Amino acid sequence: MAKKSYHHGNLRQALVDATTTLLETKGPTGFTMAEAAKSAGVSAAAPYRHFVGREEMIGEVALQGFGIFAELMDFASAKAATPLAAFESVGRAYLAFARKHPGHYIAMFESGLKINANADLANAANRAMDVLNSAANELSKGLPAHRRPPAMMISQHIWAMSHGIVELFARGEPGSNSPFSPEELLETGTGIYLRGLGIIPEDH
Repeated sequence: MAKKSYHHGNLRQALVDATTTLLETKGPTGFTMAEAAKSAGVSAAAPYRHFVGREEMIGEVALQGFGIFAELMDFASAKAATPLAAFESVGRAYLAFARKHPGHYIAMFESGLKINANADLANAANRAMDVLNSAANELSKGLPAHRRPPAMMISQHIWAMSHGIVELFARGEPGSNSPFSPEELLETGTGIYLRGLGIIPEDH
């Protein structure tokens, strides 16, 4: 099937799909271009018709991943009835994406790619971040100006918390032994953080 896809002009995507799977199973440094070609069912030389090297293939996986990620974040935010619900929903969407698309997640956040060195990749990443920034901005509007941190600071704090929970508690050891689910950890952590800022009341 892979060779048939190649003859129909889909070699590039077949290689991206193969790379996505290899990222999930072997990590960003655990495979070669030749292995990706073999997984796609083409010759070892074929990938070089579309990609300079392995990093460029990983970059394409990341680019497609950020597109999926941004759409998921958009949907999570749009369906929420309140700014607080949107903020919480976006956080849960982050966890869901990491679970459902581990190969893309690794390419995006664990491969060491220099995202800002590629304009398309930077734009895709910023689109996803803009959803969280917008949710943070709406949520913090009720704070007095002198007590209101920048919305981007709030969103990056939550992004860091979400990322840490994914790495420690949503991707096998040691998190598999945790008595709390990643969702519980994120919900309680977000609640403590937002109460500390005064965005939500203590008894909420």
